[in-house]
Amino acid sequence: MTPSRQATHMKPIWIVDDDQSIRWVLEKALARESLLSRSFTNVRDVLAALEEDEPQVLISDIRMPGGSGLDLLQALKARHPGLPVIVMTAYSDLDSAVAAFQGGAFEYLAKPFDVDKAVELIRRALEESLREEEMEDRLVDAPEILGQAPAMQDVFRAIGRLSQSNVTVMITGESGTGKELVARALHKHSPRANGPFIALNTAAIPKDLLESELFGHERGAFTGAQTMRRGRFEQAEGGTLFLDEIGDMPFDLQTRLLRVLSDGNFYRVGGHNPLRANVRVIAATHQNLETRVKEGLFREDLFHRLNVIRLRLPPLRERPEDITLLARHFLQKSAKELGVEPKRMSDEALSYVSTLPFPGNVRQLENLCNWLTVMAPAQTIEVKDLPREMIGTGTGDSQAPARSLATESRPASEYDAIESPDYGMHASGDGDMMVATRPPMVIPGQAAAPVFAAAAIAQSWENLLAGEAKSMLEAGQPEVMDVLTRRFEKAVLEAALGVTRGRRVEAATRLGIGRNTITRKLQELGFD
Repeated sequence: MTPSRQATHMKPIWIVDDDQSIRWVLEKALARESLLSRSFTNVRDVLAALEEDEPQVLISDIRMPGGSGLDLLQALKARHPGLPVIVMTAYSDLDSAVAAFQGGAFEYLAKPFDVDKAVELIRRALEESLREEEMEDRLVDAPEILGQAPAMQDVFRAIGRLSQSNVTVMITGESGTGKELVARALHKHSPRANGPFIALNTAAIPKDLLESELFGHERGAFTGAQTMRRGRFEQAEGGTLFLDEIGDMPFDLQTRLLRVLSDGNFYRVGGHNPLRANVRVIAATHQNLETRVKEGLFREDLFHRLNVIRLRLPPLRERPEDITLLARHFLQKSAKELGVEPKRMSDEALSYVSTLPFPGNVRQLENLCNWLTVMAPAQTIEVKDLPREMIGTGTGDSQAPARSLATESRPASEYDAIESPDYGMHASGDGDMMVATRPPMVIPGQAAAPVFAAAAIAQSWENLLAGEAKSMLEAGQPEVMDVLTRRFEKAVLEAALGVTRGRRVEAATRLGIGRNTITRKLQELGFD
């Protein structure tokens, strides 16, 4: 999410407490963080305000005259299930804490509390709230799954038959075929549609963090566990939990997952009180789980527990008639995101693209359309405008000309200097599945970051930085140190988050900084 969106659209934090001193302390603490707040003294006023407005996060006392904070929590969850609610009380007893979490509270805060820790907790709730809003925006903007091929029609019929069911589903298919999109469709058309949809790629989380990610942890469960944290099962309460790449889950965690699916109970890491999971699980994998069971890498009993209904997504090569439909959709989508006029493929280009193997499937096709939106020189895309890695790889009648002829019609310098989508593909963990990687996006009218003169490439980054500083100083620009430091920090954080696939805690560990430090830096630099 961009900083402008946060500044323009972030709603106030609502504080509900009959204690004026508590309201005053939180109001001042949030004001110091440049966060808007609105205070209430009772539940009745909050419910009245909800008729016309809603908060970004709500923090409420439990015991107040004229209404309970737990009743308010229940009313809020009925109207706004994704709204994070922090419950606080001076009566820090176990019953209140259990009741708060059973009601869907984001976190529990016992009085008296440390103000800095309270603000840190509110910031975490804000991140969760903004993330939920962004996901909702994507779902609203996203079209239905596209496909006219018979194989895709079978998938649509299966989604329809499962629409009133809570049965566990296993989605199989190669990388890039759209397994998460189908999982979201299953959730959207299920009785749990009003509940949360929580996705977790089990292959993207380090083994030592995956258990905490799934089941949460208690305060002090391990080094660095300074507060209690809800896991994905708790976050998905009343909704759907999508476990992608389930075949890569460590064997010992498979046992814990089986136990949850069998009796519906689980424990947080370091916890002693069982929690009840009211969650529908949808799993997905690109691997052959039967083979992994035979190899002793996947529990057979878990396989049968997950494999109640199996949906197989066809690779793009099995549905070539959909390539034209998908290409037109992705070109329109890419143009809208970049704010440019949509480009179109000529009949010859569409015919040629339909003969390509697309080992990266629909994801690779989308990458291609993003690249063409930026790089194709004219509004009508011809075969010669395709990335050079794709020239000569088709098999149909619209075979492209030889590379030597295709490149004669465009200058090699500025066009071929931009990195094209990685159509060479990378092998994944099982050695035979190919996955496309997304190309860097370049905005028309701006200098493309990867393009440098040959002499500049040979220089070290330190020399380039020194040259930039000298130019800024000679031009009399103010606050040169601050500007360059921000640019340096942003580049380093972007690199770290790229390596860790957006996982902030792991990025902080790799950079050798604290979790609070990276959270503050990301907010200062305008990251989502």
